[in-house]
Amino acid sequence: TDKDKQGNPIGPPKPFVTLRKEMSEQDLKELKAKGASEKYIQTIGFANFSSFMEHKIEEMFVDAVGPILKKLRDLRDKQQDAIDGKVQELKDTNPETLVTTIRDCGMSFAHALQHVMEGHVKSKEETRQTMDEELDEFHHDMKSLGAGSGDGGEFDFPLLPTCEIPSREDYIAYLREEAKVPAMDVAVNGGAQYRRLMIEVEVFLRFAEVTAAATKEDVIQARGVSMGQLTWRDVIVKILTNVAHLPMRRRVQYVGHRIKWFFERQKDAIMDFMRNVKGSPDEHLFSALYTKHAQLMDANDLIKQLVWTAYDSVLERQRKVYTELFNSTMSSTFSNPWVFLKKASSSIDDESSIEALELPSFEDTKARIPQEIETRGEIDAILSRWIAEVPVEPSQVDIAVERVQALVNKTHAFIRAQIADQMELFAESFFKLPMMRKIEEDMNKIELSEVDRDTYKVRREYLKDELAKVKDAMNGITECHDKLQAFALKLKARKS
Repeated sequence: TDKDKQGNPIGPPKPFVTLRKEMSEQDLKELKAKGASEKYIQTIGFANFSSFMEHKIEEMFVDAVGPILKKLRDLRDKQQDAIDGKVQELKDTNPETLVTTIRDCGMSFAHALQHVMEGHVKSKEETRQTMDEELDEFHHDMKSLGAGSGDGGEFDFPLLPTCEIPSREDYIAYLREEAKVPAMDVAVNGGAQYRRLMIEVEVFLRFAEVTAAATKEDVIQARGVSMGQLTWRDVIVKILTNVAHLPMRRRVQYVGHRIKWFFERQKDAIMDFMRNVKGSPDEHLFSALYTKHAQLMDANDLIKQLVWTAYDSVLERQRKVYTELFNSTMSSTFSNPWVFLKKASSSIDDESSIEALELPSFEDTKARIPQEIETRGEIDAILSRWIAEVPVEPSQVDIAVERVQALVNKTHAFIRAQIADQMELFAESFFKLPMMRKIEEDMNKIELSEVDRDTYKVRREYLKDELAKVKDAMNGITECHDKLQAFALKLKARKS
C-alpha cells in the first residue's frame, strides 16, 4: 500500500462504487442543467450504460442459444444411440442367448450373400474391382501361398495361362484386346463380377495344350503287348493321360481357387449391403435384421470373426468338393474320351422360325430318335476313320508317330473344348449352388469355445463400464440443454 510523507496510507477518498455513482449522477445533473432532452438523458451515465448492456447481452445470448441448443440436441441423440447400441449388445451377448445371437448374425450374412450375387446397385466403390485390380490381388495372394512353386501341393498351379504370356499385364492385355472380356475396366462386385470371372477362367482353360510331343519311343512303349489286342485308340488314351491330364488338373485347381477367392472378397460387399439396407429406397424389400446384425458385427469383432471363419470354412470345403468332382470327371474323360466326345444329339435348323414350331406328333418323335442317335456319334466316326489310317507295320513307325501325335492333339482339342464349354455348368453345379445352400446350415452350427466365452465375459465388463460413462455424459448434456432452454424461454417471455 502506498503511503504519504507522514507514513499514512494513501487511498481513494471514497469507495470506487460510491465515486462511480456520484459521477454518474453529476453527469446527469450537468446535462439536465444545460437543457438536454429526456431522449438523450437515457444514454448518459454509468447506470444507464449498465442497464443497456445487460439487456443487450441477454438479447445476443438468446439469439445465439439456438445453434447451441441444436448442437446439444445432436449430442444427446448421438449419446442415446450409443446407449441403445451398448444396451442391445449387452442383451445380445447374454451368456444364455449368445450362441443364438451369433448364429442369427451368420444367417443374415448368408442371406445377404444371395442379394449381393443378384446385384446390389448402391454398393460402395471400395467394394468393387476392375479385372486388372482383381487379378493383381489374386496373384499376390496366391504367390504368398506358394502358387506356381511346382512342389506338387495344393497350390501347384500356374497363374498365367501359357508361357507365351510372360506377365499379368500381358494377360490383362490379351483379355481386353483379344478375348474381348466384357466390363474389363468397370469396377463391379457380386453377380456381375462372378459373370466376368466365369469368362476369364474359361479363357484360362482354353489355353491348355499338350505339354510334349509324342516321340517314337513313347508310341512304341505305349503299344506294348497284352492278352487281348491293343489298338491305336489305347495308345492315344495312354499318351493323352501322360501328357495332357495333369496340366488340365492344374488348371482346374486354378479355377477352384479363383472362385473361392472371389467369394472370400465379397465379405466387404455383403457387410456394406447389410449396413445400408436401413434408410434405402428398397428398405421394405429386405429384412430389418440386416442392419441390426451388421451393427452388432461391426461393434463386436469376435462375432464377425466367428461368422467369417464359418464362411471361409464352407468355401474351402466346397472348393475341395468342386476340385474332386471336376477331377473325377476329367479322369473318366481321359480314360475313355470316345464316350465323352459324342456331341449333343439335338440340333437347330437355321432356316426354321419360332412361328413355324409346333408340338411334335408321335410319328415325328419315332422318326427323330434314330436320327439323333445316328448324329450323336459323328465325332467318334471321324476319329475312328483317322485312327484306321494309322499304319501298323513296324517299317512305317515314323508315319505312325506323326499320325498318333496329330490324333492326340486333335482329341485333346475336342476334350478341352468340351470341358471349357461346360466349365460354367460345373462351377454352378459343384461350387456355387451347393455352397449357397450349405452356408446357412454351417452358420447354424457355430459354437463358442471356452476361450471365446472368457473373451465375452471381459467384453461384457468393458461394455458395462462404457455404458456407465456414456450415461453420465448423457445426464450432463441433458441437464445443460434443459437449463439453457429454460433460460432462453424465460428471456423470450420477459421480452414479449
